[in-house]
Amino acid sequence: MTVRTVGIVGGGTMGQGIAITCAASGLDVLLRERSPEQAARSLEEISHALEKDIAKWRRTESEKRAILARIRTVEAMEALEAAHLVVESVPEDLELKAAIFEELDRVCPPEDILATNTSTLSVTEIAARTRRSDRVIGLHFLQPVPKVPLVEVVRGLGTSDQTFQAALEFVRVLGKTGVEVFEYPGYVTTRVILPFLNEAMHVVMEGVATPEAVDTSMKLGYGLPVGPLALADRMGLDEVSRWMQYLFDELGDLKYRPCPLLRKMIRAGRLGVKSGKGFFEYDADGNARPSGRP
Repeated sequence: MTVRTVGIVGGGTMGQGIAITCAASGLDVLLRERSPEQAARSLEEISHALEKDIAKWRRTESEKRAILARIRTVEAMEALEAAHLVVESVPEDLELKAAIFEELDRVCPPEDILATNTSTLSVTEIAARTRRSDRVIGLHFLQPVPKVPLVEVVRGLGTSDQTFQAALEFVRVLGKTGVEVFEYPGYVTTRVILPFLNEAMHVVMEGVATPEAVDTSMKLGYGLPVGPLALADRMGLDEVSRWMQYLFDELGDLKYRPCPLLRKMIRAGRLGVKSGKGFFEYDADGNARPSGRP
């Protein structure tokens, strides 16, 4: 199966990154948002992201025009019938995702692959709401999508080998490495990274070190490109908390119980880069300004 047109449901940060990556690889993109206003905002933010790339010499003006020319917004879910593969990229809400898959299953041709970008939820449970569980798969892109060269290709219980191979080839077309993952709460990347982030938060909460000291220690001590607290800020502290709570509920392991400091910061509206404040403070372009202990 050759994928030439990709449908994307959800034009938030992840959806925008997937759209840019697909269009930059020469694929046509149909981006569906809940309203024309939100769709226009998504396109505006995609354009702004490309402008930032141009300013940093990552892209040219002609590449920006070519990418935008390949991205088209659509209002009705039925318009995604023209896509060969559809990626759902909405917030981590099982019922919301399952409802979208029910609708996609109704409007998309039976040979189309339906993929979810979930980072923690069950692909099998989502697929059970369709009549094509063999054509449902998880494609877990990591943020920022255009830069991270990895995609977890997650097989649900019913995912066929043919679907897996087609999804793997799609990931290759995007210039990324696909890693085969068999469904389990948190998969690989989320399951491994969350205890790391959680422990870094406990170190700050217990007064052992400031956020700057924690991140500097981990970057210089282990050669990491970004510290755990800055990484959590990028992910969105509310999202990190949601993922931790899900894994804690699913597995019952205390290492996934969200740090009390994380809960406190979320209640204070400190959600990370997207709110301008998290463990660090950020300017309008998302550049960090060390702010000391939260």
